[in-house]
Amino acid sequence: MSFSAEVKNELARVAGDNQCCHLAELAALMRMGGAVSIGGNKNLGINFTTENAAVARKVLALIKRGFSLKTEVVVTRGRRLKKNNAYHIKVLPSPVVAELLAALGIMKGDSINVGRDSGMLRKACCRRAYLRGAFLGGGSVNRPEGDYHLELVTGNLDFAKTLVRLLKSFGLPGRLTDRKGDYIVYLKDGEAITSFLRIIGAHSALMEFENVRVVKDMRNKVNRLVNCETANLQKTVNAALRQVENIEFIARTIGLDKLPPSLKEAAEARLAYREATLQELVDALDGRVSKSGMNHRLRKLEQIARELRGEAP
Repeated sequence: MSFSAEVKNELARVAGDNQCCHLAELAALMRMGGAVSIGGNKNLGINFTTENAAVARKVLALIKRGFSLKTEVVVTRGRRLKKNNAYHIKVLPSPVVAELLAALGIMKGDSINVGRDSGMLRKACCRRAYLRGAFLGGGSVNRPEGDYHLELVTGNLDFAKTLVRLLKSFGLPGRLTDRKGDYIVYLKDGEAITSFLRIIGAHSALMEFENVRVVKDMRNKVNRLVNCETANLQKTVNAALRQVENIEFIARTIGLDKLPPSLKEAAEARLAYREATLQELVDALDGRVSKSGMNHRLRKLEQIARELRGEAP
């Protein structure tokens, strides 16, 4: 089972106490996976499709809550490679459907509200329920072991903009893009995704995501420190090898006795301790020179070697 399915199965069991929240959640679900149909006498019906059985059960329960409606559930087997079941909930056309659609804000009078549901989103509890419905209807989230990515997919641009505004109302950096005719509202920050899961009530998924995220972030920090330390060590070794090469060249060319006492002392220390760090060379000389002083002497030896080779400074 995918992590998205695990989250949806958990959310399908979340039952709010307020009727306003039930309507907000159902409104977002309908905008994600629902379609309005027209039957006899111009009565309206509703068709809703999902591949998650738990989501189908919740939609059915929300539709029947407070409304006397006739429904049918049809399960079909997908023809694609995964061959997932698809659950089709059909609300048969009746005058009551228009009442439900009006309560959901999808119908305003005789016209359809394309996706501006600000009227039912005044309370924070309703905004949370609305985001929960949006995720149940068209959301997905990667497992925390991989790249952090959560998205809500819809074909309705106005609805997508509403979702972005809702995310920002909770301080989440929601962004909007398009892909193959759909509009994608997404989060790519691990902390933002954990906050989103908390907001919509997926507390078990939140704990799993956060536990993995903490371990993953710690492992990444350790890896960065190790890589940095390795790079610094390699840099130190390369510098030491170059310094030894320069000093040996000076010894073969003019001899170390021709050098000033301070440079000769530094040269002999480097030859004696070929892989030592600057601090270790200072310690080898009993602190008679500072770290910056030792670095200056080694640079001076490198300059002398370049001059002896006829290289440009």
